[in-house]
Amino acid sequence: MRGRELQNLKRFLDKMELEYDEGIEYTVCVLNEEYQIIGTGSVEKNVIKCVAIDPAYQGQGYSATILSALIQYEFDKAVTHLFIYTKPKNLDMFADMGFHTILMTKDILFMENRSRGFESFMRALREETPEEALRKDAVIGAVVANCNPFTLGHRYLLEEALKRCDYLHLFILSDDRGAFRAEERYAMVQAGIRDMERVILHRTSDYMISAATFPTYFFKDKLQAKTANCRLDLELFASRIAPELSITKRFVGTEPGCNVTRQYNEEMKKILPDYGITVEEIKRKELEGSFISASRVRSFLETREYDEVKQLVPEDVFELLVEKGRP
Repeated sequence: MRGRELQNLKRFLDKMELEYDEGIEYTVCVLNEEYQIIGTGSVEKNVIKCVAIDPAYQGQGYSATILSALIQYEFDKAVTHLFIYTKPKNLDMFADMGFHTILMTKDILFMENRSRGFESFMRALREETPEEALRKDAVIGAVVANCNPFTLGHRYLLEEALKRCDYLHLFILSDDRGAFRAEERYAMVQAGIRDMERVILHRTSDYMISAATFPTYFFKDKLQAKTANCRLDLELFASRIAPELSITKRFVGTEPGCNVTRQYNEEMKKILPDYGITVEEIKRKELEGSFISASRVRSFLETREYDEVKQLVPEDVFELLVEKGRP
């Protein structure tokens, strides 16, 4: 959708107190007899978003029409596990269409189209966890990371965290919007922690979201949006994931460069202690006076400064980068 059609859609969404999300890949619109938009809905990857019906036309089945079309579009791509981030007032509408609540805060409702999807995710996490790491007397920690790519800075964070707990769950975000796809990042982490026996590696599926990819389209105030989405992600972790795995510590590195991540870490310090989870911040590892970061690695890869890359990532990770042609 582009040109005048896109402008009309943006105006309609603005009227409905929503904002067009630039990541949208497919949109359905319902028009009245004057060819004006009276309802719309969109998808990005496996997330349904920006669903809205003009109040004058609500109660006439247009929501079901739009959702059915979006679901069919996804099914045609063989995408069958769908998610929605929306306002809590929309609970009944989406529940009637077969969506189930994962978590609801005062600002955000997170739903999926599988009745036991989250339970299946948690079962997989438990199956990946050694029996001894489920003991009640063990001190269990967690790190949630993107690792885009995995660096010696990530490795240092894990080493320091392991000094403060018996076992450490490492959750690698499954979003594919970064420079490296989720499976590439997961493989690099596997290689980089091969000798770290007390680290338990997990994929996050779609149940943990990156600070860089929080859904914000239903907030006009972007600061409010980021805060609300931080809270959703952290409350889901604290109330439904951590208790199942007996996690009582969460470790983060200091964040000197990214405001979004720094804000997320500050929210973490406010929220997690209420659930009995301490947040421990570990100073980032430096090399020759500069912090080691994935962004530095990506920058050196772009300029083909491979000797610099080699200093910032584990040897096994560098070999994977070479093998895949990156560098």
